[in-house]
Amino acid sequence: MTESPFTCGMEAVLDLVGGKWKLLILFHLMSGKRLRFSELRRLVGDVSEKMLSQQLKEMTGDGLVRRIDFHTIPPHVEYELEEFGRGLGRAIRPVCQWGTQNMDHIAAISTARASRIAAVGRRSK
Repeated sequence: MTESPFTCGMEAVLDLVGGKWKLLILFHLMSGKRLRFSELRRLVGDVSEKMLSQQLKEMTGDGLVRRIDFHTIPPHVEYELEEFGRGLGRAIRPVCQWGTQNMDHIAAISTARASRIAAVGRRSK
């Protein structure tokens, strides 16, 4: 067995799903429903086609997501979670619930942070 390069489980998880889009992709696939690329792009939001495609390729390569190609013209491809991804989905579901319960407070924090950053930017000019 290979020795892990990670110092803790959270570090391992962040290595797997770090970045802006992977957790959102995972979240939208957690319903268990297969989704087409265009559906995922609409659900995830402000992500470019190139970035979504890259993230899905990485998640497929990492065994989180399954890509189902129907070999049709025009192309018809759907995505769903692999068992490994479903396990991660079950683990992050409580975090999603916490985020929902605290959404207003988190939004206020985010707004205050943006104001602080803008104020620092104005002072440094």
